[in-house]
Amino acid sequence: MEKFVCIHGHFYQPPRENPWLEAIEVQDSAYPYHDWNERITAECYGPNGTARIFDMEGRIVDITNNYSKMSFNFGPTLLDWMQKERPRPYESIIEADRLSMERFGGHGSAMAQVYNHMILPLGNTADKYTQIRWGVRDFETRFGRKPEGMWLAETAVDLESLDLMAEQGLKFTILAPNQASRVRHLQSDDWQDVSGSTIDPTTAYKIVLPSGREIALFFYDGPISRAIAFERLLIKGEILADRLMGAFSEERQRPQLVNIATDGESYGHHHKYGDMALAYAMKALEENPSVQLTNYSKFLAENPPEYQVEIYENSSWSCVHGVERWRSDCGCNSGGYPSWNQSWRTPLREALDWLRDAVAGPFEKTAGKLLKDPTAARNDYIDIILDRSDDSVNEFLSRHAKSDFSYENRVNFFKLMELQRHAMLMYTSCGWFFDELSGIETVQVIQYAGRVVQLATELFGDSFRDPFLDLLEQAKSNIPEHADGKNIYLEWVEPTILDLGKVAAHYAISSIFEEFGEETSINAYSATRQHFNMSQAGRAKLAVGEVEVTSKITAESDKFCFGVVHLGDHNISCGIEQCIQGPAFDQLVEEIINPFSAADFPETIRILDKNFGDSPFSLTSLFRDEQRKVLKLILQPTLDEAHAAYSALYEHHALLMRFLHGSGTPQPKELVMMTNIVLNTRLRAALENDRLDIQNIELLLEEARLAGVQPDAPTLAYVLGDTMESLADALLEEPENLETAEKLENAATALRVLPFEVNTWKIQNTCFTILKEHYSGMLDKAKKGDEEAQEWVRLLCSVAEKLLIRVPQ
Repeated sequence: MEKFVCIHGHFYQPPRENPWLEAIEVQDSAYPYHDWNERITAECYGPNGTARIFDMEGRIVDITNNYSKMSFNFGPTLLDWMQKERPRPYESIIEADRLSMERFGGHGSAMAQVYNHMILPLGNTADKYTQIRWGVRDFETRFGRKPEGMWLAETAVDLESLDLMAEQGLKFTILAPNQASRVRHLQSDDWQDVSGSTIDPTTAYKIVLPSGREIALFFYDGPISRAIAFERLLIKGEILADRLMGAFSEERQRPQLVNIATDGESYGHHHKYGDMALAYAMKALEENPSVQLTNYSKFLAENPPEYQVEIYENSSWSCVHGVERWRSDCGCNSGGYPSWNQSWRTPLREALDWLRDAVAGPFEKTAGKLLKDPTAARNDYIDIILDRSDDSVNEFLSRHAKSDFSYENRVNFFKLMELQRHAMLMYTSCGWFFDELSGIETVQVIQYAGRVVQLATELFGDSFRDPFLDLLEQAKSNIPEHADGKNIYLEWVEPTILDLGKVAAHYAISSIFEEFGEETSINAYSATRQHFNMSQAGRAKLAVGEVEVTSKITAESDKFCFGVVHLGDHNISCGIEQCIQGPAFDQLVEEIINPFSAADFPETIRILDKNFGDSPFSLTSLFRDEQRKVLKLILQPTLDEAHAAYSALYEHHALLMRFLHGSGTPQPKELVMMTNIVLNTRLRAALENDRLDIQNIELLLEEARLAGVQPDAPTLAYVLGDTMESLADALLEEPENLETAEKLENAATALRVLPFEVNTWKIQNTCFTILKEHYSGMLDKAKKGDEEAQEWVRLLCSVAEKLLIRVPQ
């Protein structure tokens, strides 16, 4: 009897991009990281690509790629973000599939996923097909092969979706044990009831679909999977390995597959160090001669199904009521607010269904004038999403366009396709998963709907917004001040809707604070400077110019003139108008500059208002990240002044604060706040310096202790980690640079001094690579009397000791 283990991780985050910028804006709840994708990558996705193996002394002896030994799927929209923003973890995922093909007889461990995590049973047939098609095509482009399996969002399943998957060449998917209804051996007509999660999960099953096609199904081990997610099974790798081995039965004489499936975020994000527990468990299983690690594809190829299964349609792994969590107040929620209800789920879905169906007819009619087959073009549009280059677009149009496209037709084509893309993005499952209509995930799907409304209005006329808002009004928030979906749309979504004029205003205001070249990229837009004049009078600045703004997504382009005046602090007035040509523009520039040069600011603003329509744009018109950056510049002098005042007060009262803390006397809040700000600011400055003064850091920490102040651990840990990562990267670039090695060794010393933990994952990875590639060579030089090599060896051994890395022998 052969024994096999397969561990599957479903790695996924909902798309978080602003639908108009195609970029994730700052998310304060992810602090100290920029956004949740960045944070979870640091805690989970990156660590699993570089997982640690420790010796008995707790030192790193090897770094391994967990993905290469397990089964996994990544959401396509998440991989798109990682490829752009975190290329190293992304490459480790792609490399893992190649390594797994070598390990598992040509069968890669990566699985595809329906494109944007739509609950397929609740979608229409067209969306189901496109979601599968886009997921397959995205996979092929990234991994360079056809996928054998596909993950269904929330394992939500119906027969039509399985049939469409089989039609597109997919061989299997994974379901929860509660989704199986009955089974029979292929050599028998007797069906056995396996409801209530009683199906045997240690083998593959086939399901016969309405068309006569077939697809294989695996059912994961429910108790072990739940224990990973909710019962601290990842506290030690040995415990996980033992639990997996305990799932085999000596009574089964056929090959057995113990397989588990959980959210991949369990391994490092939900459970700290879960990635290391997983690495150790898989190492233990590899070293156990009685069992083999495998993946679903390899097991299926070697062990074709001997049983047929029937399933419960419209079922899932995360809702005991089927798929009701994504369309009704079924009772499934996060549990944080018992008094809340989720009755908003039904009207939200009904509103989106109405919008989807309302734009479908006009889409077919309008697209039919431009394209040979609008549906086929929509299904192939993933090729442009993956590659928006001119060559890719031209190749696509050569296949699908009825004739050569004018500028207007080209723009309309892109808008039609983007309308369809966002009409699917608005069904991303996370919009219904949680408790409250105003939650970040639900607002995100309403934003996608806002983009659909905007594009439909531009393409077909204004007949969508008001009926859509009437339907959204039926979705009631649990929080009185948010009222309902209509109010949320008007307050939070509509103000974020962009057009080219608003992008031009962003460019104009930003030009006051940073110097742009002729071509500037602004997320999903490009700005080409035509004319630009900057004047300054004391602290005040004036910029007048002309810019052409082009959408990288729809190819829509327009030229704008702008005037913007900054009178200091947050006082900014900006106006935008359609471009004024020739001498009229030069005259306008002169008319504005003359009063500004004379410091006649009221007249300057009057002329701006006269020529640019009451200057409606201000600092709030900046996109969120740029707004934060500009505000930081504006606030810096004020903050410097405040810090200087706080520092003076602190120096005067430091001994008093120590006395109060030491005597147990309550400290005045005003003085506590002052001391906190001063000492944490000084600590941050010390940790940002690439030549850390350890003695000064120790003195500051002692001052904080004596004054009863807690260091700002999240911020300070992030700052030191960033400093060390920069030093480690610099040493990797120039491995023999003694000055950098000395700085890194000094910075590593701070790890022993600080009273909180620093995420050294990237630093350990880089230093492990340096040691692996250069240590033996430098050691040889050192043994031959090379003094610089001797110092390098000493420094790197010290770094290795502090980072818990075993030096190569």
